[in-house]
Amino acid sequence: MNVIAITLLVSMALAGIFIVCFATEAFRRRKSSPERDSLLPLQDDSNSSTK
Repeated sequence: MNVIAITLLVSMALAGIFIVCFATEAFRRRKSSPERDSLLPLQDDSNSSTK
């Protein structure tokens, strides 16, 4: 019976981590668009000079 309790505890913890990560990613996606995200690596850094 201890094995079942440990298995349930671990599976609930993993499910909780998944839900938190999914909600965070879904909230972050609302703030940006795929087009903007794809152009981020091409954006110039205004703080650094490349002379």
